Amino acid sequence: MIRLLDLTISILGMILFLPAFLLFAALIVADSSGSVFYLQKRVGRGGQEFTLYKLRTMRSGADKNGLLTIGANDSRITKFGLFLRRYKIDEVPQLINVFKGDMSLVGPRPEVRRYVEHYTEDQKKILLIRPGVTDMASIFYKDENDVLSLASDPDSLYIKEILPHKISLNQFYIENPSVRNYFYIIYLTLRKLLSRSGGKDTSRGATIH
Repeated sequence: MIRLLDLTISILGMILFLPAFLLFAALIVADSSGSVFYLQKRVGRGGQEFTLYKLRTMRSGADKNGLLTIGANDSRITKFGLFLRRYKIDEVPQLINVFKGDMSLVGPRPEVRRYVEHYTEDQKKILLIRPGVTDMASIFYKDENDVLSLASDPDSLYIKEILPHKISLNQFYIENPSVRNYFYIIYLTLRKLLSRSGGKDTSRGATIH
């Protein structure tokens, strides 16, 4: 049922997003030189790598200076990229990944190989299901970049504290991937995005059933 929902929503989403994509593509190219898309290898179900699609929000080659984004004022982010990141519009092309079966709409966010190598044997259970476009960790860590910007060693903080906590936050859905929880996490994600427009965000206190 969840795979059927993924296919249906991803197809509808790509069709509806197409007109906006053409506009965003033009603005991305006008803002800085480079491709419209940012492609990155991530680790998916079964530990297999796949190519994740995003709209490019950084200057070309920016990931050579680090895989983590440190704060909203990271100098590598383009002016238009800040807008795309704020409302998570850069993540919309992952509907392609959902359609292809690399990802689900809901599931643990896929990591690059460098961070997966730090998983314990128990944490590797997260690789038994499809990764997702959104999850409970994404909702809880909506200000992750700002947290990392305050750290003296952002990479160490991410590996030792944030990454294990993200996995623990997603544990319930990993063990209970129900349609009810699927839609509840989508609802929480949409509420989080709407809160960025000025509404109150109470997603940190949310639980799944």
